[in-house]
Amino acid sequence: MMRSIALLLIALASQVQVEAFQMQMNMPGMVSKKVIVTGAAGRTGSIVFSLLNKDPRFDAVGLVRSEASAKKLIAKTYCNLEEIVVSDVTQMEFEKEAENPHPWPYALDGAEAMVICTSAVPQISKVSIIKAMLKIPMNILTPKKKAINFRDLQFKYKPGQYPEMVDYVGQKKQIDLAKKMGVKHVVLVSSMGGLDKNNFLNQIGKDKNGEGHGDILIWKRKAERYLCLSGLQYTILHPGGLIDPPSTSKTMELILDVDDKLMQNEKKSIARTDVANLCIAALTESGGQSVSFDCIGRQLDEGEESVSSAEETLKAFLKEGKTCDYALGPKGM
Repeated sequence: MMRSIALLLIALASQVQVEAFQMQMNMPGMVSKKVIVTGAAGRTGSIVFSLLNKDPRFDAVGLVRSEASAKKLIAKTYCNLEEIVVSDVTQMEFEKEAENPHPWPYALDGAEAMVICTSAVPQISKVSIIKAMLKIPMNILTPKKKAINFRDLQFKYKPGQYPEMVDYVGQKKQIDLAKKMGVKHVVLVSSMGGLDKNNFLNQIGKDKNGEGHGDILIWKRKAERYLCLSGLQYTILHPGGLIDPPSTSKTMELILDVDDKLMQNEKKSIARTDVANLCIAALTESGGQSVSFDCIGRQLDEGEESVSSAEETLKAFLKEGKTCDYALGPKGM
């Protein structure tokens, strides 16, 4: 009898805790913010979506282009199907408002913020792999020469998935969608190195004569400028080389700066998880301030104390009042 009463009291206490939490979440200032994550099935986008989905401050919606991407996102994050919207933003026509005043899925309505994680992704050429492998025997016999020269490997983009279409036209469409829907804040994950027209990333997709579908950093920077002129609040991140360190690796210190100054560092990489955390920090710490910045991670030396969180790092950076200067860079960027 006493055991039954004790179990009943525990159940009642648990219910009270749940109801108290729900009441707290529904209090003014505590209502979940609806956030759309585009490119949510990608390597960085899926981390952003997963972190938002686990955070009670947010109501995350993953926006993907195809059912295959939706299945991929579910497999990665174990999210529910109703948390994903399948729609190709590039096919939406905002100019024909009289014919179709609501060209986007209704499930996206009510969003206050959008995190753009879409990017053109190059595919390695199989022919270049075969050629590089054939050179291995000779390279091994040559002093001071590596077995494989990774510069011999060539990359290309899938038809229709070129940087101009994905990183410029596609991102412009997403920004237009945000404006049409009344989204207040856009967080854009771009890339560092945008001031250097000759950056090696711009050569991907081009042939030896410099012809082809490349210039990914140029198209990304043009999309950034479009966002800056959109009238929306924005946070633009320029991460260095994206890496996926093991979960057992040491914490890295986040370093923020502007205008490619961090390109001078010997190590210019940053973990995708850190980029995702900076995206979330932008949603909570920006206030009404727009900003564009570069970001990398620095491995802590032995004996160094723990570092500031993404929120603390971004908050301190925002107080400095620095932001990237879009008047810089070669003409056309």
